[in-house]
Amino acid sequence: MSNLTRWEPVREMMTLREAMDRLFDDAFTRPISLRDGGWSAPAIDMYQTDDDVVVKAALPGFKADEVQINVTGDVLTLRGEMKHEEEQKDKAWHIREHRWSSFERSIALPTDVKADKAAADYENGILTITLPKAEEVKPRTITVKAK
Repeated sequence: MSNLTRWEPVREMMTLREAMDRLFDDAFTRPISLRDGGWSAPAIDMYQTDDDVVVKAALPGFKADEVQINVTGDVLTLRGEMKHEEEQKDKAWHIREHRWSSFERSIALPTDVKADKAAADYENGILTITLPKAEEVKPRTITVKAK
């Protein structure tokens, strides 16, 4: 014999506290958030090899000249602004979802780098920044001599 459970719609509704918890969790854990049709920050991947620190940023729709890269001490800062195209009076817009905004994102670098030797490539919406490590932080191999 099976038990019959009474359905109560109120029990299945999310409480106000649960809704607020979810709102704050989403707001502080997502790297990209929509705000006023724009973006707050691009998604970034960073890794290091023996010789370099490599940072990749997703910047779809941006042109290379709309992005600025700065290294100050151990902080890498990316800035960008997508310009708004001129408004044309003879168009009747039905949908307009393109974003016209700016962003700025700063990240701490894991080690000292030579900023003057950095290289940046932009292809298919992905910005790749290669920062050579400073000589004093590169791994060294020490040979052991037998006596």
